[in-house]
Amino acid sequence: MKKHILVIAQYFYPEQFRINNICIEWVKRGYKVTVITGIPNYPQGKYYDGHGLFKKRKETYNGIEIIRIPLIPRGNNSIMLALNYLSFVVSGFFWNLFTRIKADYVFIYEVSPMTQALPGVWYAQKRRIPCYLYVTDLWPENVEIVAGIKNKHILNAIGVMVDYIYSRCDRIFTSSRSFIDVINQRGVNLSKLEFWPQYAEDFYTPVDKETVILPEIPQDDSFNIIFAGNIGVAQGLNILPEAAHILKQNSKKVRFNIVGDGRYKNELINLVKKYDVSEMFNFVDKQPATRIPEFMAVCDATLISLSKSKVFSITLPAKTQSCLACGIPVLVSADGEIQQVINEANAGICSDAGDAKTLADNIQEFVVMSSDDLQSMSDSALDYYKRNFDKNKLLERMDEWFSIN
Repeated sequence: MKKHILVIAQYFYPEQFRINNICIEWVKRGYKVTVITGIPNYPQGKYYDGHGLFKKRKETYNGIEIIRIPLIPRGNNSIMLALNYLSFVVSGFFWNLFTRIKADYVFIYEVSPMTQALPGVWYAQKRRIPCYLYVTDLWPENVEIVAGIKNKHILNAIGVMVDYIYSRCDRIFTSSRSFIDVINQRGVNLSKLEFWPQYAEDFYTPVDKETVILPEIPQDDSFNIIFAGNIGVAQGLNILPEAAHILKQNSKKVRFNIVGDGRYKNELINLVKKYDVSEMFNFVDKQPATRIPEFMAVCDATLISLSKSKVFSITLPAKTQSCLACGIPVLVSADGEIQQVINEANAGICSDAGDAKTLADNIQEFVVMSSDDLQSMSDSALDYYKRNFDKNKLLERMDEWFSIN
């Protein structure tokens, strides 16, 4: 009889998160997988077309059974976001009261908010089954630093919730090595913690530039840099117009190709106009993840950028693996662990978060770099990915934990 994994993930297909592929792989490995998720609305803040409170609440995707519990869409302000977080928990509470699903394990995929873990914890306690938590965003640190909430009463309450969740999970996996120390400092025993890095889906692979026809990215004498993903405040893209202004003064032909959507996009466009560098920016609508390797293939380097904050300095963003797997030189504008990885891989050039001047200097270094040196970085990126983020090795490690219980 197939072992049954109940996955709790507020975001799931058609929203683009790594948990989609993890679940697909588990089905391939012989597990039965049921996902409890919300109605897709990330990052636009409104329900996707064809989905809603009375549409597609149950469906099957690549052998995965999806159950969508009601939630309020994220909207475009902090009040709606808070209601979005709360509504998933409330719906999850009532779902847990009445569900007849009988699973063998609970796996919680925790990107913000951590509140989404509560229905999973409650279900595991009720059924007395192992509960695994995968932490990719730290709370309450993320709430304080990213959301800007300084109220000590609110932060203390969130801290109590986080400790409650940690104490009731049998094992806690982290997407960043640095998370382990932070969680350990909250009283969680090191024996309960494990670094389990994210891997890139199979379609993230080097693509021959000569085989790609991509009108969205102009091919001229400009050095093409691509940023692909969510365009939010957390990504720290506000420094790009300033860096572009510096490059423009130095007559460097550089184009920033911003592929994606998000809450900060309009503000970024306005900032580009303010700095009078519109000709150096190319905004492309959000693309299916499967197309991103082609976009990377026709660009010269990719950008990984984060805002300056303590929590981001200990975060290894998922796009790190995607970029390395595509074998493309990496330009980093972020602090901490991501710099360590890219420098260790010899896969790119790094600058600190928020440092527009050094970012511009690094881009100028890229522009004058020989094609052989760029190719060497590409090769190093791919080699590092294969040695450190191999999908099969990571999934086999998770299999070991499922087989213990």
